[in-house]
Amino acid sequence: MPALPDEDITNLLQAWCGGNPGALGQLIPIVHGELHRLASRYMASEQRDGTLQTTALVNELYLRLVDIRRIAWKDRAHFFAVCSQLMRRVLVDLARSRKSLKRGGDTVLVPIDEHLASCPEEAIDLIALDSALDRLTAFDVRKSRIIELRFFGGLSVEETAAVLDVSVETVLRDWRLAKVWLFRELGGDSSHGS
Repeated sequence: MPALPDEDITNLLQAWCGGNPGALGQLIPIVHGELHRLASRYMASEQRDGTLQTTALVNELYLRLVDIRRIAWKDRAHFFAVCSQLMRRVLVDLARSRKSLKRGGDTVLVPIDEHLASCPEEAIDLIALDSALDRLTAFDVRKSRIIELRFFGGLSVEETAAVLDVSVETVLRDWRLAKVWLFRELGGDSSHGS
């Protein structure tokens, strides 16, 4: 299916918000590929016996999206920002569930995006990442949102700037600082923060 311009996606989002259930039916095939790509990035490091597959993660994301009753969708970037928050919740909920089932012995690890580290094969604990983002939010909401939007949502620097209504330069500066802080919090080497 050919990609629709961002304004067409925005129109479908607003129609869905306005009560047109058919708009959601038109939107899902358009955004499915991108959501599946994001989900597969996280699921690549899942254990072979993991209970959640990429398609199941996307389906769970859809279920949570449908449960959102009233949201004033602004545009495509806003949609993927919300999806990034929901995907974070799904993955962290799964990690917590597994950890409680195994009494701490089966923490879910995901590869750090190449934007977060110079070594893409590194993996981090999702629960630790979630906790670190919560701590970062306590004193710098914008930096936490930038990490969430870029890491979980896969948004570009430009899309992140649009969602947060800040300049691209602000996103780049905060992105660098947040990465350094995050690596320190997660016990990594802060020299990776480039």
